[in-house]
Amino acid sequence: MPPAGPKLSGLQREVLALYRRALRMVRTKPGAAQPKFRLYVRYAFHTQTRSVSPRNIGAIEHMLRRGRAQLEMYEQKEVRDIWVSKEMREWEGKERSM
Repeated sequence: MPPAGPKLSGLQREVLALYRRALRMVRTKPGAAQPKFRLYVRYAFHTQTRSVSPRNIGAIEHMLRRGRAQLEMYEQKEVRDIWVSKEMREWEGKERSM
């Protein structure tokens, strides 16, 4: 039996499930594009997380709906690459240097 961690709310479980689903989607993309998709997913979740209070349930639910819709689009097999901005690459560099 795994060690018991902190109890998660239903909303927290939904966010984590969406993040895991997004990371699984990355593995379905061509090898050369996977680092860009992974960076996009990490950047989107980390920056969005910091922009909203954990107590703002309405905003979190809205972000979940928007995230699911975006993910459904990116999960399509026709989507093979993604554009990554300079800002995302700079963020990645800062994250790695920490």
